[in-house]
Amino acid sequence: MLNGDVFRFLGDLRLDFTYNGEGKQPSVEGQKYYRGLSIDKALASCSYSLNGVKYKREYFTSFGDDVSLIRLTADKPGQLNFTVSLTRPERSVTLVADGMLEMSGQLDNGTDGKGMRYLAKVRPVLKNGSLITGSDFLRIENADEVLLIISAATDFRNLSFEKKVQDEINKTLNKSYENQLKQHVAKFRKLFNRLYLSIGSTNADSLPTNVRINRFHDDPRSDAGLPVLFYQFGRYLSISSTRVGLLPPNLQGLWANQIRTPWNGDYHLDVNVQMNHWPVEAANLSELNLPLADLVKGLVLQGQKTAKAYYNAGGWVAHVITNVWGFTEPGESASWGITKAGSGWLCNNLWMHYAYTLDKNYLKSIYPVIKGSAQFYSSMLVKDKKTGWLVTSPSSSPENTFYLPNGKTASVCAGPAIDNQIVRELFTNVIEASRLLATDESFRKQLQEIMPHLPPVGQVAADGRLMEWMDDYKETDPQHRHISHLYGLYPASLITPDETPKLAEACRKSLNVRRDDGPSWSIAYKLLFWARLHDGNRAFKLYRELMKPTIRTDINYGAGGGVYPNLLSAGPPFQIDGNFGGTAGIGEMLLQSHAGYIDLLPAIPDEWKVEGEVKGMKAEGGFTVGFKWKNGNITSYTITSPLKRKVKVKVNGLVRQVTSSL
Repeated sequence: MLNGDVFRFLGDLRLDFTYNGEGKQPSVEGQKYYRGLSIDKALASCSYSLNGVKYKREYFTSFGDDVSLIRLTADKPGQLNFTVSLTRPERSVTLVADGMLEMSGQLDNGTDGKGMRYLAKVRPVLKNGSLITGSDFLRIENADEVLLIISAATDFRNLSFEKKVQDEINKTLNKSYENQLKQHVAKFRKLFNRLYLSIGSTNADSLPTNVRINRFHDDPRSDAGLPVLFYQFGRYLSISSTRVGLLPPNLQGLWANQIRTPWNGDYHLDVNVQMNHWPVEAANLSELNLPLADLVKGLVLQGQKTAKAYYNAGGWVAHVITNVWGFTEPGESASWGITKAGSGWLCNNLWMHYAYTLDKNYLKSIYPVIKGSAQFYSSMLVKDKKTGWLVTSPSSSPENTFYLPNGKTASVCAGPAIDNQIVRELFTNVIEASRLLATDESFRKQLQEIMPHLPPVGQVAADGRLMEWMDDYKETDPQHRHISHLYGLYPASLITPDETPKLAEACRKSLNVRRDDGPSWSIAYKLLFWARLHDGNRAFKLYRELMKPTIRTDINYGAGGGVYPNLLSAGPPFQIDGNFGGTAGIGEMLLQSHAGYIDLLPAIPDEWKVEGEVKGMKAEGGFTVGFKWKNGNITSYTITSPLKRKVKVKVNGLVRQVTSSL
């Protein structure tokens, strides 16, 4: 695909309706118009009344078969009249064959124009009425009910994609709509229903979502259920984004609606794709981390070439951006593209799946990946002349710049804090994995010998903030959207209020200077930091910032953020990482397990203290946790695991050791 695009939208499916009687189009006002999404079914619908007829549509992309279905009904016979067209703004041809719409084409690959091929078909199934075929459209007249079956595929990893498109249609034709829907909902709920969350009580469930968002932002006490809806909506987005064997979600996910999506629809490795996966383990969707692991495994071979070519180093490296084609080189500009924390950061996501599942077979499968990343950093570290520490060089702190003593600005540096923290965490994890798998003793010893010579987890500047660079530089933008030097606080567990209180306080001061605004993903990241600092009220303030209503779609790098009326996160523009980061943040406010014990309600805000319940949340170590609270205190809890094991639990401020049940 051109310029390494990961996702582009397929095309526009357009339904143009005419109506018997007065022939006017339905309006929202006065026509009982309703549009909704059932996130526990992954089913969208709309209904309205016109000229005494009630019309209804249902939409879903099946978890049973690989098709999308649209069912259109009317409560009186012969009332469905509409034209179906399928178009794409570039490199496409649409025709009608065998009573179906077919759209096909081949994307530009940037060289000979022969990029990825695709095919989409729309097959209508009518109950009564007639089907009229045009050269590039279908016309349905006087039908009682219509089912549109949409099947599409590309030749990405599938040379027989054209056959697959028709095979999926044929399979669907052999099933009733009711059975398709039943199978879809059952398979979706197998994932979705693993976790239950309730916070307080609300009488706002019947209100339109945009009204709830506006009311909540004005008065968050007006709707205790909206954070629950946002959290479960995040889980719905995760489940709908990927599954084992498919690609992980990118910046816009499957909801990209443009030919050229913002930032080429790629995978950004300096926070964004990692944030997309932060909620899945605790939210009891662990297997949804596996597509990312597969993507990372696919970077290793190309990353080895990049490590050798750019650094004469062993192992493998990826920088700031990647795609499904295995791009691992620095980005277009040295100011941000030289950042080499991406590959090490990805290894954190891979490790967390093991931390939550204790699956040794999985650990064995990812060990070559995390070992290769450690080999890269260990072979390219250089000794800093002033401190004697072993640091990465050249590097940068993601997308941030600073003032030099002569007043000029720079981005490229040696040993930024995020690199130091990632290297320390990665080496620790590889050493542990080597022990658990009883392998690579010599490499384990090599890393153990390097560890004492790495920079400390963090340095505290003269003003009390955690230093972003090895020298106490002044940043050009004190409210910069990236807060990469706090990586040790989250997603890593190198900084905690209990074990490293001075560094935790330095993080607090850094966050106060950064302030609470920014693009939504940045607001979500700050929410997570405050949750890790056990400041529930400040974390909730960030959540409220995240929920600012907006309809802006411009590309924004500064203050902004918010959510659209449909709860999708705005950078602006739409970036799905704000949804996933916010979902992870709500989870961290309710349960944390990174500090050697399970902490219940570690950062509960005042607004949530009245009462609540969690069922099915996950903790590190393979534990499943449920608990209830009232007036901010835990009233009951359960901890289960596949095998009975002892585990430390912090309940109402006291740490105790308990044995999990089966």
